[in-house]
Amino acid sequence: MNPSDVTPPLTTDCCIVGGGPAGLMLGYLLARAGVNVMVLEKHADFLRDFRGDTIHPSTLDILDNLGLLEEFLQLPHQQVVKLKGEFQGESVTLADFSRLPTRCKFMAFMPQWDFLNFLAQRAEKLPGFTLLRSTCADELWREDGLICGVMAQGPGGETLPIRAGLVVGTDGRQSMIRRAALLPRREFGSPRDVVWIRVPKESGDAEWDSGHGGPKKNFIMLDRGEYWQCGYSIAKGSFESLRQEGLAPFLQRVAAVSPFDFNRLSQATGHWSQLKLLEIRIDRLERWAAPGVLCIGDAAHAMSPIGGVGVNLAIQDAVAAANILTAPLLKGNVSLRQLKRVQRRRSLPTRLTQRLQLMMTAGADKPRQPPRTPSIMERWLRRRSWLPHIAGRIIGLGFRRELPRLAGR
Repeated sequence: MNPSDVTPPLTTDCCIVGGGPAGLMLGYLLARAGVNVMVLEKHADFLRDFRGDTIHPSTLDILDNLGLLEEFLQLPHQQVVKLKGEFQGESVTLADFSRLPTRCKFMAFMPQWDFLNFLAQRAEKLPGFTLLRSTCADELWREDGLICGVMAQGPGGETLPIRAGLVVGTDGRQSMIRRAALLPRREFGSPRDVVWIRVPKESGDAEWDSGHGGPKKNFIMLDRGEYWQCGYSIAKGSFESLRQEGLAPFLQRVAAVSPFDFNRLSQATGHWSQLKLLEIRIDRLERWAAPGVLCIGDAAHAMSPIGGVGVNLAIQDAVAAANILTAPLLKGNVSLRQLKRVQRRRSLPTRLTQRLQLMMTAGADKPRQPPRTPSIMERWLRRRSWLPHIAGRIIGLGFRRELPRLAGR
């Protein structure tokens, strides 16, 4: 049965499935250029824990280019000029942003829901932008074998056909769009997973590496204002065996490498349901597009949380897609060749970033060796003070910067 026979379809130039950073940024940029855009977000709001909260200098540059930076920096956030981590028990600077050729020479830490609310509020002021909350895309809508939109489920469970000249999947690493479009994916795996724990703050808490240090003995903590978001790295696939051992032994392991003692962790976490497992994987689509559909962000390439680069790569994908596709969308004719241009533009930074992440995690599943005398190479690296600046450029700007072409205010 044709969906249009069931209920009158909604129509739009571009239907974006997923109201995350890539989806909202792309929607904002397209609507700002005069394209009619509809963004589908399956949740009623953006308030979900354990999402990436890093806003890199490259993203801050984009906001500056759009005339949004000053207003954005009024939101509560923390500015980090240097990222630190532990190397053989010694705290070292991993990345230094102080010399970047950008206006903001820092990484901003902000809960992702605040960032998404900011983008959504600015986008909803544009006449061509529509955000449908509590609306989940269930399948692609095809006519005569061609993709012409999506079939969605509305807030009340009603079937909602949406006809669109282009469907863009920004629905994350479990993307329905990429599955439905039969886009082939290549997996690279990862030796580690992360268990996230939420620990309420207490009045006597002191900031530990400004609350945004790098991994220390498989432990990291982020300052969320009223609570600490803590991550504990575990061997890939070991979560179930840890559950079988019991929650108390697990929390004892965490307490051994964190600033929190066992009693405080137990008060914060009384059941396994209060923990969140992040199954880390690194993958990418071999083809990001098919006629009428495109995937970007995590839907096109899942990243490790190392360096917090996934969110910012997704935003740069969105900027590149807007730069390439705005004119065709305004003309009402987006070709597969034009969709492939997005992948060609963003493929190199994706591949280089994933290659770097795989190099950094190589051997992470092997037992740690006891401390030893640093090798000649390690001593050489430690004496090169410029290395953190190189790392800061890679993490802060990526391998290819994107800025909106239409920079009108």
